Amino acid sequence: MTEEERRIRRATFLKAGLATAITLPAVASEVVRAPRATAGPLTPTPTCDDGDDPTPPQIEGPYFKPNSPERGDLREPGLPGTLLSISGFVYSRSCSPLQAVLLDFWQADDYGEYDNTGFRLRGHQFTDAQGRYQLDTIVPGLYPGRTRHVHVKVQAPNQPVLTTQLYFPGEPGNDSDAIFDPALLMDVQDGPDGRTATFDFVLDLP
Repeated sequence: MTEEERRIRRATFLKAGLATAITLPAVASEVVRAPRATAGPLTPTPTCDDGDDPTPPQIEGPYFKPNSPERGDLREPGLPGTLLSISGFVYSRSCSPLQAVLLDFWQADDYGEYDNTGFRLRGHQFTDAQGRYQLDTIVPGLYPGRTRHVHVKVQAPNQPVLTTQLYFPGEPGNDSDAIFDPALLMDVQDGPDGRTATFDFVLDLP
């Protein structure tokens, strides 16, 4: 092979290598972008995450009464106030739904007053086989010195009692209430017939 032929062959080889070097990033870029174009929607965050912290306790307050009637509807004929439905689940820390859990609710009426002689706006119920509960009641009025809240005791069979309170988002009194805990805020929605709220309890059980 002559010197001239060797120069031509070397020039051809360099041009081919340069062309390959230029096209490789484009190919690699297409490989990286392709999965993004075909990716589906993100998986939604689950309602309960394994290892969730237990629902924090709060003080009982002065108006708890034992032996409330078993009922999931605290509304009575002629009782003023905005209708409120609270529902949710009771879980263990491992997100296992807990059945037959006692939930004992009590609250102030539309005027911010508690019934200390009878059982108005007081009642208890038990979770079903799926750990679900539902309470039909009214939005509690403002008790002096407190933000709007609902009291509850939660007890799994043969286990300690969790005493706590549930709160409403967006209440002006939340910031000034020394007891208020944002971890106990319900998810509240306004509807045509009242308000609906959800809250899931996590008991300190495995």
